[in-house]
Amino acid sequence: MTTVAIIDYGMGNLRSVAKAIEFVAPGHDVFITSEPARVAAAERVVFPGQGAMPDCMRELDARGLRGAVLDAAAGKPFLGICIGQQMLFEHSAEGDVAGLGILPGKVVRFPQARMSAPDGSRLKIPQMGWNEVWQDGPHPLWDGIPDGERFYFVHSYYVVPADAALAAAHTDYGVRFTSAVARANIFAAQFHPEKSAQAGLRLLSNFIRWVP
Repeated sequence: MTTVAIIDYGMGNLRSVAKAIEFVAPGHDVFITSEPARVAAAERVVFPGQGAMPDCMRELDARGLRGAVLDAAAGKPFLGICIGQQMLFEHSAEGDVAGLGILPGKVVRFPQARMSAPDGSRLKIPQMGWNEVWQDGPHPLWDGIPDGERFYFVHSYYVVPADAALAAAHTDYGVRFTSAVARANIFAAQFHPEKSAQAGLRLLSNFIRWVP
């Protein structure tokens, strides 16, 4: 039985993440926690969240979870989702705040002037809905997921890795942006696998079986 901690720092609906992982990992111990000791004891860690970057960073520190996240990202299978991806980077333009600095790079807002679809229509910010995810190379978490599969997004900001080798996938929405990153034991995505039907469930199942 694998223990999977879903980090609760007070931001976002964590229950949908937990339910999706429980569905693909029957018999495993999947739990939501804000206790650093339980995060430290878990074999796998999921770092999700929704909301504004300044609020997320503040709440993470207020609950004493920064060290637990840094330790987990240093050596355990680690999955970041949405703002949980953005927080791994060094700096965010949202609120002009520092991130955790686990991965080199920054978080920027969609450029309003370039928010046009191929047919010339205006694209809304935030991006909210389904979009294609194009894999930048093989990775165990892409196993069984077709290239160009559609996943569900809700966001106004996206990551810009300083190291191009971090990019695991990209998506087009006015601009081409990095929609998933990977390094060693870390995989993180801007989209929500827990809201992405069968493709999302497959990615979560792959995470449970992943041996970095």
